[in-house]
Amino acid sequence: MSALDASAAMTAPPSLAGEAWFAAADVRRVFALLDRDGEEARVIGGAVRNALLGQGVHEVDFATTATPEVVTRRAEAAGVRAVPTGIEHGTVTLVIDGRGFEVTTLREDIATDGRHAVVRFGRDWEADARRRDFTINALSADAAGNVHDPVGGYPDLAAKRVRFIGDPATRIAEDRLRILRFFRFHADYAEGPLDPAGLSAVMAARNDVRELSAERIGQEMRKIVTAKRTAEVVAAMQEAGVLSIVLAGVGYLPQFAKAVRAQTAAHAAISPAARLATLACRIEEDVLRVAERLRLSTAERERMLATLSGAAEFAPFPDERGARALLYRLGAEAYRDSVFQGFAWSLAPPGDAWKNLYHLPDRWTPPRFPLSGRDVLASGRERGPEVGVLLRDLEAWWIAQDFVPDERALRARLQQTIAAQQ
Repeated sequence: MSALDASAAMTAPPSLAGEAWFAAADVRRVFALLDRDGEEARVIGGAVRNALLGQGVHEVDFATTATPEVVTRRAEAAGVRAVPTGIEHGTVTLVIDGRGFEVTTLREDIATDGRHAVVRFGRDWEADARRRDFTINALSADAAGNVHDPVGGYPDLAAKRVRFIGDPATRIAEDRLRILRFFRFHADYAEGPLDPAGLSAVMAARNDVRELSAERIGQEMRKIVTAKRTAEVVAAMQEAGVLSIVLAGVGYLPQFAKAVRAQTAAHAAISPAARLATLACRIEEDVLRVAERLRLSTAERERMLATLSGAAEFAPFPDERGARALLYRLGAEAYRDSVFQGFAWSLAPPGDAWKNLYHLPDRWTPPRFPLSGRDVLASGRERGPEVGVLLRDLEAWWIAQDFVPDERALRARLQQTIAAQQ
């Protein structure tokens, strides 16, 4: 059960000392390394926020007054591997029993250009909190489990709202990526309309998104399109003039919302690539544009292309037999993606039919075609293109028979075909 409810909005946050993840041996070992000899360490950000919301805690990040050199020295003395994953910003990753914990020294921004920051290390927890982006991202928990909230993040969690710390325009000027993070955090944690002051600042700075790297934009968009309230938030992004800059094109909002609702109803596994295809792509050129704009991987681009081409097979609506043929030809992944892409652009109303289509791979496994080119050659045919043609024709007949003919029947069909051609 969540430790947070609306009635707690004006009270101190509850302790996290009783949480299983907080008492885990590897988490306690990080505290043992860093929270001593005049230095302090706290769990920061997402782990604290998720724990207060009653959500799963998977990644645990720490902040500390200790410098990266002290963190590294203590880790090595204790036999813990220390990896300088972001040493220029004070971040060292400690690896304990195969699990990584990011540890970042408290810091202050000396200069920023909207993409990079020059920082100096500090020891002031409140100053470190005030340099962060959102109030709900500045919560921290000390070694005893006490939650510290210097900027009012706990009441915002209770109210399910995302607010910038201090002046939104100033926060955005420090890091333009916060434009996209504002939408992403709202999609994950908030309800109701976006914070007016934050939205106004985002709209005023939207063209600054063009200065961000494609990799950073792509990372945020993958998270946005798979978030809990993605349909609502991408609509807000389009209205704010941000989505068209991000995608270098339009978003197909009604189709995207329809697909998201259907996927939710079917408890479908979510793919960022397939979601992006539904949001932004109708033809191959759209896929290539979006893949370049967001610096997607080759695998993601190919999955988007497969989604589009497969979706064309779902118009008109296939029956169960036709769906089996599609699953055989497309494979389970492309089939599942294509079901919802096709549904998004169809006139079919929501219902169990599309849900049943999606779950076909759960109840039916496509059989393996039992013949090969060797079987054709053994029948007396010489090597050449005709072997492949004959085999493909035989497979097409087998599919048309709903995969019923067995190997013996297929061999008989092969002999009949060869005899008819002589």
